[in-house]
Amino acid sequence: MKKFEIPVIYRSALITKIKKFRESSDPRKRDYSPTVLDFGPVTFLIARHFGFCYGVENAIEISYKAIEENPGNRIFLLSEMIHNPEVNGDLLDRGVRFICDTKGTQIIGWDELKNDDIVIIPAFGTTVEIQKKLDALGIKTLKYDTTCPFVEKVWNRASSLGKSGFTVIVHGKHKHEETRATFSHSKENAPTVIVRNLEEAEILGKCILGEISKPDFLGFFKDKISPNFDPCKNLNNIGVVNQTTMLASETEAIAGLLRDVMIKKFGAENIKDHFADTRDTLCYATHDNQRATLSLLEQRADLAVVVGGYNSSNTSHIVELCENELPTFFVSGQNKIIGNNRIKHYNIHKNSEIETLNFLPEKDKVRIILTSGASCPDAIVEDVMKKIISYFPGSKSIEEVAAEYDK
Repeated sequence: MKKFEIPVIYRSALITKIKKFRESSDPRKRDYSPTVLDFGPVTFLIARHFGFCYGVENAIEISYKAIEENPGNRIFLLSEMIHNPEVNGDLLDRGVRFICDTKGTQIIGWDELKNDDIVIIPAFGTTVEIQKKLDALGIKTLKYDTTCPFVEKVWNRASSLGKSGFTVIVHGKHKHEETRATFSHSKENAPTVIVRNLEEAEILGKCILGEISKPDFLGFFKDKISPNFDPCKNLNNIGVVNQTTMLASETEAIAGLLRDVMIKKFGAENIKDHFADTRDTLCYATHDNQRATLSLLEQRADLAVVVGGYNSSNTSHIVELCENELPTFFVSGQNKIIGNNRIKHYNIHKNSEIETLNFLPEKDKVRIILTSGASCPDAIVEDVMKKIISYFPGSKSIEEVAAEYDK
């Protein structure tokens, strides 16, 4: 796999060694068991896969090259490059400006841009409409387009489905940058509808079976369907693709549900004509991180700490998995840990930060699951680990444990 040039500020002495050790001992990624780091009074269970994925490292490398190669030029990002406040903050500190926020709200007007400005396309990609605006302004974006190749793979699959007469079902959050981009590209070639979860897929299934009227369907999926979408005509041949950061198991469940609906309507013998197999579009990094999390949860632990940006979709899904099994704290960095009995963390259900007291159990040996989302630098995870270790007198140092991986 390609190795990227990532700023040293995002690397971690301990975690980088762990990842290299696991890669060399298990290059085919067959072992999803966690790494156990025993510091004495506190033990950390570290996920087999977590942190920067291929698409994120590619985006970071390209973005920093854009800054290095264009001294004196104005440099813009269409929106946050990835969903991590530390990375985006560093880019802002280096003079990069965001044109839109994560919801697509304009911060800098298109009329303020000049054709010699540098515009970086974020890892989520962008919509056809925005790309046309940039082309009309004479701004060349190809060199600094950081769109994740796995996102582009979804776009290409959606395009081929449309050209084959299939309607595209996108499993995603309709306001998320990646889903907005995928929807925009998909509707160029195919009728397209976005479903958020299994419940919305069930509603779609009822419409396919004629159990929900066309007006009710159009009302429910308002702003989630392509122009002139006709459920009476456009739901006879379908294929499911996804926002790459969604739960892979949920995408598979949605596809399975809709496949069963199509069998019920058209018969098992005709299923290939009405339902496309799109399992090849699932992102390997999302799949690996989620499988590694499930393996983590097979271990005995007192709590879980998940590190990442609060608006990171893939991180929130890791939090969901952990919450099902044990107390889970979603933090953006070590500064959220106020003391050994106080932590500020993000509640994904209330969409707000809350505070919890006495989050560390009072016992001789504490076991903590520690992992992060795909857009979180290893250095931030290590800082969180150091902060927690500082509350356990007599613990080994990070350096002592890191030295064990030099043997």
